[in-house]
Amino acid sequence: MSEEVCSHIASISELKLAKKQVCQECVKLGDSWVHLRTCQECGVTLCCDDSKNKHATAHFHKTDHPVISSAEYNERWLWCYKDESFVTY
Repeated sequence: MSEEVCSHIASISELKLAKKQVCQECVKLGDSWVHLRTCQECGVTLCCDDSKNKHATAHFHKTDHPVISSAEYNERWLWCYKDESFVTY
């Protein structure tokens, strides 16, 4: 994966953090998740692609919000769906 900073990631001036450590959509369904991701445009926290429902990616396809961050305590990275750009911080 590339460490180049795309324009979508470069435009982030303040990191949005998870308000709750849950996937809001999985909670509604009564499902579980593997890891959490936070949308850097609207701040919603949803499950990753290793999870059954893949809500974070579905959110991107629905909203076109390009950048997510890991909401896991021990992970510090950003991913841009549009440019397939991965950056650690």
